[in-house]
Amino acid sequence: MITLESLQNVGYEFIYLFAELLLLFMGISFLVALLQVYISRDRIRRILTRKRKWLNSVFGALLGSLTPFCSCSTIPILVGLIRSGAPFSGAMSFLLSSPILNPAIIALFLTFFGLKATLIYASFTLSFAVIMGLVLDKLGYAKEIKDVSVAGCCGEAISFETLEGTFWQKNLLAIKHAVKQSQGLFKNVFPYLLLGAALGAFIHEYIPEDLLRNFVGANNLWAVPVAAVVGIPMYIRVETMIPVASILIAKGVGYGTMIALIIGGAGASLPEVSLLSSIFTKKMVITFVLCIFSVATITGYIFNILM
Repeated sequence: MITLESLQNVGYEFIYLFAELLLLFMGISFLVALLQVYISRDRIRRILTRKRKWLNSVFGALLGSLTPFCSCSTIPILVGLIRSGAPFSGAMSFLLSSPILNPAIIALFLTFFGLKATLIYASFTLSFAVIMGLVLDKLGYAKEIKDVSVAGCCGEAISFETLEGTFWQKNLLAIKHAVKQSQGLFKNVFPYLLLGAALGAFIHEYIPEDLLRNFVGANNLWAVPVAAVVGIPMYIRVETMIPVASILIAKGVGYGTMIALIIGGAGASLPEVSLLSSIFTKKMVITFVLCIFSVATITGYIFNILM
C-alpha cells in the first residue's frame, strides 16, 4: 500500500543508491579513460601478436577487461585487431571479455555483492573468454570474418605516445582527456543511473519478498536459463542492473538468476549483435550469442551453488 511514509522511504533509498552509483561511476570511468590513454589501440595490437595462442587469449581477455564500456568502442578496436593481423584467438577473447568484465562492473560488484561474489564472477567470465577464444580458433571460425571496417562513436582515441610536450605536460594532457571522456560518458549513462536507483528504491519498498522467492528463487532450476534468454535481447546497462539486482537478491531472488540476466544483457545486447553482424557471418554471430548464453547460464548455476 502506498502511503506517505512508504514514499518517503522510497525517496531516501533513491538518494542513497544514486549517490553511491554517482561516486563509483565517476571515479571508475575517469580511471578507465586515463588507462586507455596509456594502453592505446596500437599497443593492444602489439601485445596480441605473440606466437603462442593460449598466451594471446589470456592477454586478449585481460585487455578486454580494461576497454571502454560500450560496444561501439569495443567493436572498432576488434576490427583493428583483425585487420592488423592479430591472432583470432586473442581477438575473440578480447571481444568476449570486454562487455561483461571491466573495472566498472568489478567496482559495482564489490560494492553491492561483496568480495566473494566478485571473485567468482571475475574468475569464471575471464576463464570463459580465454577458453572460448581458443575453441573458436580451433574450430576454424577465423574464416567467418567479413572484409569490412567499423568506425567508433565514442570520440577520438588518443594515446600517450601521440601527445606532445614534456613528460609532465603529456601526463597533464592525459588527465584532462580522461576528465573530458568521463564527463561525456557520464552524460550518456546519467539516465540509466537514475533509472537504476529509482527501480531499486521502488522494488525495495513495494515488491513482496515471498512473491519473488517463489518465482525466481534459487530453488527454481529454470529461472537461470530463462533469465539468460530474457537478458540477451535486452539492452541492459550494467550500471542500471547491478543495484537493482542487489535489492532483488536481498528479497529472495536467486544470485544465479540475476547474474544470468546481467551477463546476457551486457554480453549480447541488440546494439552489439547488430554491429557484429556487419563484420561476421551469420554463423559466427549465432555462435557468439550462444557463447554468451552458455556463460550466463553456467555462471548463474555456479552462483546458486556457491552463494
